[in-house]
Amino acid sequence: MGVRGIWKGFGGSDAEPVRVPDAEVAGARVAVASDRERLEMLDSFERSDLAWFWASDARGNFTYLSAKALEQFEAQRPVIGEPVADVLQAMEDDDEHKEVKPISYLLSARSSFTELVVCLKGEENTEGGCKWWSLTGRPQFDKRQNFVGYRGIAKDITATYEEKRKTSRMAAFDALTGLSNRHRMTQRLTAALNAYKVEKRSCALIMLDLDRFKQVNDTLGHPAGDELLRQVSQRLQRVAPAGAEIGRIGGDEFQLIVPDLDDRGKLGDSANRMIQMISQPYSIEGSRAIIGTSVGIAVAPYDGIEPAELVKAADLALYAAKGGGRGQFRFYSNDLKENAEDRREIEEDLRDAIAHEELVMHYQPQVCAKDHTVRGFEALMRWEHPEQGAISPAVFIPIAEDSNLIDQLGRWALKQACKDAAEWPGDLPVSVNVSARQFLNEDLPDIVHKALADSGLPPSRLELEITESVFMGDIGSAEVMFARLRKLGVKLALDDFGTGYSSLAYLRQAPFGKIKIDQSFVRGCAEEGESGRAIINAIASLARAMNMTTTAEGVEAMDELATIGALDVDLVQGFIFSRAVSQAEVLAKLESGEMRYEAVGPAKHRAKRRTLFRRIGVVHEDHHYVAPVRDLSRTGAKIEGLLDVPIGTDLVLDLGEGQIVVGKVRRSQDATQGIEFETPLVSDGAGGLCTRHRVSPYMLAAVGLPLQALPSGTHLAAAAAGNPAPSSRPRFIQVDVQGGSSRAG
Repeated sequence: MGVRGIWKGFGGSDAEPVRVPDAEVAGARVAVASDRERLEMLDSFERSDLAWFWASDARGNFTYLSAKALEQFEAQRPVIGEPVADVLQAMEDDDEHKEVKPISYLLSARSSFTELVVCLKGEENTEGGCKWWSLTGRPQFDKRQNFVGYRGIAKDITATYEEKRKTSRMAAFDALTGLSNRHRMTQRLTAALNAYKVEKRSCALIMLDLDRFKQVNDTLGHPAGDELLRQVSQRLQRVAPAGAEIGRIGGDEFQLIVPDLDDRGKLGDSANRMIQMISQPYSIEGSRAIIGTSVGIAVAPYDGIEPAELVKAADLALYAAKGGGRGQFRFYSNDLKENAEDRREIEEDLRDAIAHEELVMHYQPQVCAKDHTVRGFEALMRWEHPEQGAISPAVFIPIAEDSNLIDQLGRWALKQACKDAAEWPGDLPVSVNVSARQFLNEDLPDIVHKALADSGLPPSRLELEITESVFMGDIGSAEVMFARLRKLGVKLALDDFGTGYSSLAYLRQAPFGKIKIDQSFVRGCAEEGESGRAIINAIASLARAMNMTTTAEGVEAMDELATIGALDVDLVQGFIFSRAVSQAEVLAKLESGEMRYEAVGPAKHRAKRRTLFRRIGVVHEDHHYVAPVRDLSRTGAKIEGLLDVPIGTDLVLDLGEGQIVVGKVRRSQDATQGIEFETPLVSDGAGGLCTRHRVSPYMLAAVGLPLQALPSGTHLAAAAAGNPAPSSRPRFIQVDVQGGSSRAG
């Protein structure tokens, strides 16, 4: 076609130049150029490479492209005669996230477009990378107004566009991991939740926080910490749910947005996979590092509709997961707000308790497995709150770790345990737990030395119990600390062996004199087919070969004690002999001269059943009842309070917060029914159970459930407004199983 054809497309003519009178503009005489002169100017413009011309026919095929533009394609690639849509591809704007129509659609619409950003298809992997053009086009029609194609201008914008993309990416993505940053994740979450509002779609938000990352960062250095974060991001991308947007929102915090997923069974499975994957060992600059992660999950619309609301819910769930022992996941629930407030109050009160010396040390005996004589005591911290009573260490120790109070507690525990043990007659040792955070403190040997010096306790009578988590960072630093502690003359014990990343390297590298076998292996070890017995025997044999003693923790039943006694275990610790008791009781026992403890406990270990007692809603036909529920399991529950419900009756249980369970009565006696669930419950991450899905009350109303019968204030009551009244009398009589009264409906 040539530039002459392009000129005709823009309204020009092939005719010889025609002389026209000169025009006067603002008092000056200006010569009007001829068509030939205009064509020459277009030729000159095209050769200047400032921009190129292009043209297509009515079918959307290229009929012309400037020579300079053709040079951008591979030499053998045909362009003229090919569909424009097969050669160029329109690109969306990364900043705006707007959907861009394909070129084929734009051409078929026969409307003008300006500065459309396109890339050259098939050129992405060539030397120099992708090439970008700015495309402007105008539809052309003949005298009869028949569409004949497009004419337009193209311009190479590769350099400026790549710079723009780079700048945009820096603003939206984390430079270290390549994941979305906080700003982009906020945008994406807002877009996803807006989609829910319009299309009634769900969206899950998963928050992750790395456990022990600071320890690795402090011991191996920040470059190693950066490398660890990169490896974590790679692992997350491998195990994240399909379609999830992953972001690093700062430090060691990550976030996943999972659109269209509200199945808490699948979300819990995904959380467990992420926890397991992230917790595997890392190799960083020749060092071995192990971290963990805690996960919090919130789901829109049930836990929030606005971005800030959902983020807060997921954050509270994450906080609960960390408080529950780390390496766990939690779903958001309404009671987490109260729990967070309780934790803040406990933290404040704990500061006061330390200042006012409200904490005390109790001591649990460690008894010889053969003759049941006492061989030492473990120091365990106790806190009697002036208003709330006894608060478990399982509650306040994690809070102390999160609030930087653990060092103060650890210092006090060492001082008090040494002081108390120095008063015991004989040479019985005392064991004191040392947290991983305390172990990292370079002042620990000095703190231990001062506690020994102030109390007068010989170093050989102090045993420090240390968990495997101290090996999660720099092994070299751990070895230096072990050497400094051993130089003091104290003993070292490896606590909770078998529950973490147990490795023979720990035992070879660290100067432990004792291994404590975790109670999880002791539980039920006497039962047929249980693997606990074999594990205990293996650990005991290993310890014996390495000249170490062993202690089995958490022994409670006589059958457990008999099993442990038949194995090569040295010491036993647990409720079967004694709970942790006060210093006064220890002194009374020792001063009596009776060094033997009698075993007192149940004959056999009994697995603890999760007994739940709370009131739930029960819907049958047109009526709503309230009944206590007990013994909730994955597949069923026992309810009380409805008289003479026939076997086979279908009931709907409202467990609260949108959790609706359909069940059938399988057993019924008087006011007690055994319900089998149509769909099994799933783990809530906290040792409890929840439904896979939650249901909006308005959806329940739409399918005709009798929500008008719900009591005022329940989460379904709002949906009842406007529903017709019950059309029949209640079938069952509701009984108050506590008070003995009864009522119908």
